[in-house]
Amino acid sequence: MDVLDLTRLQFAVVTIYHYFFVPMSISLAAVAAGLEITWLRTRRDLWKNLTRFVGKLLIVTFAVGVVTGLVQEFQFGMGWSAFARFYGDVFGPTLAIEGMLAFFLEATFLALWYFGWDRLPRLAHAATIVIVSLGTVLSAFIILAGNSFMQNPVAYSLDPVTGRAHLTSFRELLLNKVNLAAFPHTLSGAAMIGGALLLAIAVWRRAADPGFRPLSRLGAWLMLAGGAATALTGDHLGKVITQVQPMKMAAAEALYTTTSGAPFSLVTTGKPLPSFALDIPGLLSILAKGSPGATVQGIDELQAQYAAQYGPGNYVPMIPVAFWSFRLMIGVGMLAALVAAYFLWRTRREREAPGWLLRWLPLIPILPAAGNTIGWIFTETARQPWIAFGISKVADGISPGLTSSEVLASLAGFTVVYGIVAVVWFRLVRHLSRQPLSPAPAAVDEPEMSVTY
Repeated sequence: MDVLDLTRLQFAVVTIYHYFFVPMSISLAAVAAGLEITWLRTRRDLWKNLTRFVGKLLIVTFAVGVVTGLVQEFQFGMGWSAFARFYGDVFGPTLAIEGMLAFFLEATFLALWYFGWDRLPRLAHAATIVIVSLGTVLSAFIILAGNSFMQNPVAYSLDPVTGRAHLTSFRELLLNKVNLAAFPHTLSGAAMIGGALLLAIAVWRRAADPGFRPLSRLGAWLMLAGGAATALTGDHLGKVITQVQPMKMAAAEALYTTTSGAPFSLVTTGKPLPSFALDIPGLLSILAKGSPGATVQGIDELQAQYAAQYGPGNYVPMIPVAFWSFRLMIGVGMLAALVAAYFLWRTRREREAPGWLLRWLPLIPILPAAGNTIGWIFTETARQPWIAFGISKVADGISPGLTSSEVLASLAGFTVVYGIVAVVWFRLVRHLSRQPLSPAPAAVDEPEMSVTY
């Protein structure tokens, strides 16, 4: 692997690790806010105890997400300084605002929420966690605007002297049509991973503490609703991506020839040169353009078009990665939603789920976490060779003078530290989960007995 491949690998490792915790934080904050509002309405201690429990999970997860997010931002200076120097004026506002939201808004109000129990008025206390939840959502929207610029560059102009990109409208950057489509898709995936974490913990603990039973069904409902929303928003996002990056959708099916009524392969043994394939006629045309008879451009035609438009070069991404990641993303997400639906059906009317399901459900977070990760792998690798589609290639964004040994050293360091942080996070979550939901009653000193003779 050359220095470019190693730098891309390092960025991928840091990004994927960071993104394990971001959607969980978004989902846990929303759940904590919803549970506290429920407690205010019902005054039942169960909801208060669940609110405290989910909030503690949020604090641990949020802390890891903030730390790894800082490293994520530093990656632009470490390995991609040429890209940061060229497009820093566009990316700078999104990174700065997201950082301020994470540190000043979310962290501040999360601290007020944690230390404000029995100190703040109930409505004011509930407002703090609602603000945290809104902050995580707003933070995601703003940072996604930066990524959406890489998918569909908008709201910029190039300086004729320096050649640097300048932001022309922050509003247009935020309202990028890719961002408007990717944002609800991201929130849907967040609901799935947050629900899966709560379901796994609740199933593990519900035998010892019955208070976890409603949390298990809440987690399953989040997974199911998130899965349905992911499918709907993903369908819309696919159509938007086809408009701005037709090569990505062609790569998702390894479609080399422009085709009307393009099929979608459910099962295949040898793509991109299949010896066997189970296709659904017209499905790719529906996914790409909403009509079973629509024409989908093929890889060969797009390669010739890009070569004429941008100059000689290879504009085809890694087809096997795009093809299989697209199917794994969909398949893993559907499987997670089906497991949640089956759990809800088996536990209806206070029934108990079968033993084999309860034994395996503590591993359920693996499915939505894998779906989120594979989705981002598809999004980023199928854009290659562009770092910002149509205006800058990946090879042009790497830091000058960077050596393979430097990247290997930093990659090894990140991997070791992140591995330690992962163990710490897991042990903290396990420790919090083992604690009873209902706090032990405070000891009350018995009054001294007075005896009169």
